[in-house]
Amino acid sequence: MPASLPRPADTPVLADRLAAVRALTEALVAPLSDADATVQSMEDASPAKWHLAHTTWFFETFILRDHLPGYRLYDDRFPFLFNSYYEAEGERHARARRGMVTRPSLTEILDYRRAVTAAIIDALPKLPDAAHTLIELGCHHEQQHQELLITDILHLFSQNPVEPAIWPAAPKVPVPMPGPIGWIEHQGGVSEVGHDGTGFAFDAEGPRHPTLLAPHAIADRTVTNGEWAAFIADGGYREPRLWLSDGWAWLKAQAIEAPLYWAQADDGGWTRFGLDGRRAIDPAAPVTHISLYEADAYASWAGARLPTEFEWEAAAKAQERESGNQLDTAGPVEPRPATAGGGWFGDVWEWTGSAFRPYPGFRTVEGAVGEYNGKFMSGQFVLRGGSCATPRGHLRASYRNFFYPHQRWQFTGLRLAKDL
Repeated sequence: MPASLPRPADTPVLADRLAAVRALTEALVAPLSDADATVQSMEDASPAKWHLAHTTWFFETFILRDHLPGYRLYDDRFPFLFNSYYEAEGERHARARRGMVTRPSLTEILDYRRAVTAAIIDALPKLPDAAHTLIELGCHHEQQHQELLITDILHLFSQNPVEPAIWPAAPKVPVPMPGPIGWIEHQGGVSEVGHDGTGFAFDAEGPRHPTLLAPHAIADRTVTNGEWAAFIADGGYREPRLWLSDGWAWLKAQAIEAPLYWAQADDGGWTRFGLDGRRAIDPAAPVTHISLYEADAYASWAGARLPTEFEWEAAAKAQERESGNQLDTAGPVEPRPATAGGGWFGDVWEWTGSAFRPYPGFRTVEGAVGEYNGKFMSGQFVLRGGSCATPRGHLRASYRNFFYPHQRWQFTGLRLAKDL
């Protein structure tokens, strides 16, 4: 939940923010057909149409239904279809079968979105502070779904044998390979971690608390495609000594030989599938679409390890969170070449070696929105830093993303660390 409440005087600002967030989501799906927006490529992913409707259901349920007296639902069927995981909101359609919802159509879902957005903006002056807080949460929730929308479309299009592009490719400008990784040393000691209470934060980012860091060093940039290709060439995917036991079992069961979307060309080089179609990998760009298992194996091969989430936060909190390659508009989305000292926010989410668990003193809030993060604090690992698909303004040093260790359809990469 947010760390601070928007006040009634902020109503015009909140209205503008809501409208801008909602408009960007709709711009992202503008190139899609109804069929593109309906199909579900795997259980982890959701159809674009579902993302459009679910984020709208969130606003309609927790703001209009709960805080606007006399409000009538747009369609009584939609709560069952578009609730995600809120047990307090009752029965819902099975996640694995979201792609079977061919009706309502994409056009009808867009009409639903516009009706709910207009109703909230119209009601804003008379909504209580609690509703304003939930609108801010809803905007950040929708920004999370904007990123999921992009990565789910990418996965869907990768399943099509013709490998279509959703956006035209940006012009490719040759970029020199970055120099060797440099190391930022930290002598250790007590560090304050977690959100400081200024502005918005999700509940899992707090409470702020002290933690003891051992002396360590963290890389000044992320690992590149070129470096990853060297790992493959050196037999990294064939050497069990590098892998966690669960990771090796996953690799063998799934026949994993390279990052997701990579394929070897006839000349022995590597290509990747992206939102601009299939192209040769950019050796200077950050490697992406790797699992925690792969990241951990690479770190072992490189004689290093993954950073803890607190080591990452200590190094990143002095960095400018608005800088870096992040999502600004609907258009080509791709990691850009890695540079020393840059890229703390954007390009690729960075796996850490930290389990996604509650901070000391963490408490879930009352009501259905209390299910937002706390119920997922089991079996998942923390990623930091954001990606090229993360909307600008959504990130901060304390932000904790989390996925299961085998998942890699997001823009996930790694930064190395080592003990001193």
